[in-house]
Amino acid sequence: MKKRLMDNLGLKILAFLIAAFMWLIVVNIDNPVTDKTFSGIPVTVMNEEIVTDNNRTYQIIDNTQEVSVTVTAKRSVLNNIKADDIRAVADMKELTLGTQVPIEVTIPGYKYEKAYSTPRNLQVQIDDEAKNNFPITPTTTGTVREGYMVGEMTANPEKVTLRGPKKVINSINKVVAEVDVSGLSENSTLEAKLVLYDANNNVIDQTLLANNLGKDGVSVEVTLYQIKSIPVKLDTSQVTAAEGYKVSGITVEPQEVRVSGEKKDLAGLTEIDVPAEALKVSELTQRTEKTVDISSYLPEGVTLADENASNVVVSISIEQPGARIFEVSTSSIMVNNLADELQISYDSTVDLEIQIKGPSAVLDVFSIAKKVSIDLKDYTTPGTYRVPVTVELPDGCSLVNEVSVEVVLEEADSNAPAGE
Repeated sequence: MKKRLMDNLGLKILAFLIAAFMWLIVVNIDNPVTDKTFSGIPVTVMNEEIVTDNNRTYQIIDNTQEVSVTVTAKRSVLNNIKADDIRAVADMKELTLGTQVPIEVTIPGYKYEKAYSTPRNLQVQIDDEAKNNFPITPTTTGTVREGYMVGEMTANPEKVTLRGPKKVINSINKVVAEVDVSGLSENSTLEAKLVLYDANNNVIDQTLLANNLGKDGVSVEVTLYQIKSIPVKLDTSQVTAAEGYKVSGITVEPQEVRVSGEKKDLAGLTEIDVPAEALKVSELTQRTEKTVDISSYLPEGVTLADENASNVVVSISIEQPGARIFEVSTSSIMVNNLADELQISYDSTVDLEIQIKGPSAVLDVFSIAKKVSIDLKDYTTPGTYRVPVTVELPDGCSLVNEVSVEVVLEEADSNAPAGE
C-alpha cells in the first residue's frame, strides 16, 4: 500500500498543485494588492518650447505644480516606494483647450498595477511674453553696530532686465536689492536679494521671470557714517534787553545734537556754531524763545543723524534790576473752575517764567509753590485759549510783567483719571 502511494505520479502532481494553491492563498493574504497616496509630488514640464518659441510664456495656476499620486501595488512594493521615486510629467505636446496638460505618472524600477495623479491635469495660463528694464533701489534690513548709521548705498548693477509673462511684467512697480546690515561697522559690499513689488507693495513671485543678472546676481555697496554728539555754541552778542532790563541768562535745548558723516569729516568737528545774526533780537522786556534751524551751520559732508531734529530752541531770560525770576512748571499750576465735561493740557508749554519785584529780604524767603493759579470759569467750550495767570504775592511785591499761559481744553475722556 505504501509503495503504491509513493509510486503514484498522479497523487504527486495533485499534492504539488494543492501546495502551490495554498502558497498563493497565504501570499495574497500576507501581501495583498492595495493603494497608497503620496503627497507633494512636483510636476516636470516637458517641451516648453512649444509655447515659448512663439514669443509666449505660460504660468502654472491653481497650485497644480505639485500633485498627489495614488499607487496601486502589492504591499511589499508600496513599502519600498518613496516620494522621490515617483515621476510626474506634463508634456506641452499634449496641451488641450489651451489650459490643460495631462500629467503622466511613472515609477521607474518598481512593478505596480497603476498610478495616477490628483489632479489629473496641469493647469496653465498662456500669456504673451514681455521684457522691460527696471532701476534697482537698494534697501536694508537689520541694524548696524551702535555708533554708526547707513549712509550712501549703490546697487551693482543699477538696472535689471526682466522677462516673463506680460501680465506679471506690467504689474512690477518697484525693484529693490535687499541687504542685511546687522552688526555692520565698516563700509562693505554685500550680496543682495532681488525683491519685486507691485503698486500695493505686495511681493511678486519671480518663479516665471528671467533676468540678466547671471551667476553674479546683484550686490550693494554700503557706506557707513559714524554718529557723534556735538555741542551747540551760541554767539549771543546781538541779544539785548530794553532800557531798565537785563539779560539774565541764555540757554539752548537741546544742548547737543547727533550728527553723522565719514570719519574724516567728523574728526575736527567739536561744536556747531550758531552765528550772532541768527539770534539777533533787541529791546526785550520778558522771557523770549527763538527757534533756530542749525542744519545750515553744519560743515560739508556732515548731516544730522535725525533729519527731523534740525531745530534748537534758544531761551532768553530777561529781568529788571531788583526783580527775581521764578520758574513754575505747568503741572504745578492750580486750576480753578474747570468745567466737568472738559479736560486741560498745555500743548507745548512746559515752564512759566515769573518775575517778581520786591524787597530782597522778602524774596529771599518767598516760595512760589502752590501760589500760581488760573481761573477757567469763563472758558466753558473746547478750544485753545491764552489765560491770565494769578500769582499770590507777599506784601510789598509786584509782578514785573503780566503772565499768561496757553491752555487746550478738550472734551473729557470718561476713562481718564480725574484732573486730566
